[in-house]
Amino acid sequence: MERLLHFTWQKRLYPPGQLHTTDSRPIEIINPGVHNTDAGPDFFGAVVRLDGMEMAGNVELHTRSSDWYRHGHDRDPRYGNIVLHVVEEPDVEVKDINGTQLPQFVLHVPREVEDNYSELVREDKFPPCYRYIPTIDGGRIERMLRQLTEERMNGKVRRIADTLKRSGGDWERVCFITLARNFGFGINGDAFEEWAEHISLSDAGKHRDNLLQIESLFLGQAGLLDESALTEQCRRDPATLRAFNRYATEYAFLAHKFGLTPMPMERWRMLRTRPQNFPHIRLAQLAHLYVRGAVSLSSLVEKGSLREVRDRLRTGVSGYWRTHYCFGRPSPESDKCLQSSTLNLLVLNSVVPLLVAIGRYRGDTALERQGWALYDQIPPENNFITRSWKEVGVAVHSAAGSQALIHLKKNYCDRRDCLRCAFGADFLSRPVHHNANNEEA
Repeated sequence: MERLLHFTWQKRLYPPGQLHTTDSRPIEIINPGVHNTDAGPDFFGAVVRLDGMEMAGNVELHTRSSDWYRHGHDRDPRYGNIVLHVVEEPDVEVKDINGTQLPQFVLHVPREVEDNYSELVREDKFPPCYRYIPTIDGGRIERMLRQLTEERMNGKVRRIADTLKRSGGDWERVCFITLARNFGFGINGDAFEEWAEHISLSDAGKHRDNLLQIESLFLGQAGLLDESALTEQCRRDPATLRAFNRYATEYAFLAHKFGLTPMPMERWRMLRTRPQNFPHIRLAQLAHLYVRGAVSLSSLVEKGSLREVRDRLRTGVSGYWRTHYCFGRPSPESDKCLQSSTLNLLVLNSVVPLLVAIGRYRGDTALERQGWALYDQIPPENNFITRSWKEVGVAVHSAAGSQALIHLKKNYCDRRDCLRCAFGADFLSRPVHHNANNEEA
């Protein structure tokens, strides 16, 4: 497996003693280079000393030497600066696009690496390396988790940067879209982002002092005021019909005034969605926040403790939505305020990444630190992932830690990408001892 060969090269798991190329020249690997996961050579910027001469360039790895020709590298200018061809089976000599014969080094994946990797990919229990985790030093685990936290944060920052690009550099719009997406709480996240793209903040701002009109705008642009969607039960319920017609009338006025086109109602997922997460309720809550000015850039980046930030996002509903989850779906009467756990998720997934992203964009390290400090104040999430890791001795004490574990599962464990995982890399480099029956001791 070529990926294991990459791992062996990257981790310098070479055989002991003096190394030689296939034509018996002494070689020293000074730097294996930086692993490239995109098109082009496998490792950039490697440094080797071949027959006493130091050379810098790129390295390509293959199971067989003949794969060089099979992949067309001999005709590809991107492979014109290869200083070493690393292979398991040197079945042919190879030349680059300039006709220069390349030095080749034979490297075999150690048996213990193959055994450990097979053990991981066959393991059904989560996490697959659960037997090994208790042997890792606590300080090293903490460093690994911090690296995973930063990886997850970088992914969120990149998403915000993409939104900023689409929004023409408008941070107010970025804040609105980011918060809206996270009001989808996973299942409707994409739909909420699409909905937010349908909202013109300049148009909405002209009616910010009128909650009914903002609710109508939000519901209408979501495609939830389509009369064809009303069931017979809704039409027979005077309260529902009255509320629907009131919103529809206001939206018709706004749609005519601003030339609005709603998104397709079919984008929303209602099946297997908890009633409190129905888009009607979440949009009503967002409308309250918007009218209060809590969705603005200044509000979201304002300095404060976790309690203060959550209080700024605390919202509920009024009127018809106090007794309904959607049109025609009654509920026990309540103002449907966001619970503390829900507020924590909004701070975690919206406010913290925005602070870090804006801080990096502006070069404002204080704002970025503000985001990280808030991250560490949020309690850890309690789910299958965090509970599973706690069982093997990895307990986290803030959302920064639980986000690291979620990132680890989704981006490494679920993909069995143990070769890039810090935990997996340690495990795969570990010697495997076998007893007399050739079973792992």
